[in-house]
Amino acid sequence: MTVWVDDGFVEGDWGRWSGGGHLQAGSTEELHAFAERLGLRRAWFQSKPGRPWHDHYDLTREGRERAIALGAVPVPWREAARRNIALRRAARAGR
Repeated sequence: MTVWVDDGFVEGDWGRWSGGGHLQAGSTEELHAFAERLGLRRAWFQSKPGRPWHDHYDLTREGRERAIALGAVPVPWREAARRNIALRRAARAGR
């Protein structure tokens, strides 16, 4: 299972999200399983129908730190964005 957490909210003042990021995974099933281990509610899952590259959970600083401690791979937000763009292009090419 590959789960990533970016540093999307680390820079700047994002209120309660300052220091946090986005939790994403190679599949929705993996993402939900990891989120459950973190104690996240399924209602917090963010998704756009037909756009699985957007699937994620937002994490606070503490949530990001816990995710990394549980084995999530920390990545810069730019790397996460590049991965999402590549997934979007692959999905559109397969239409």
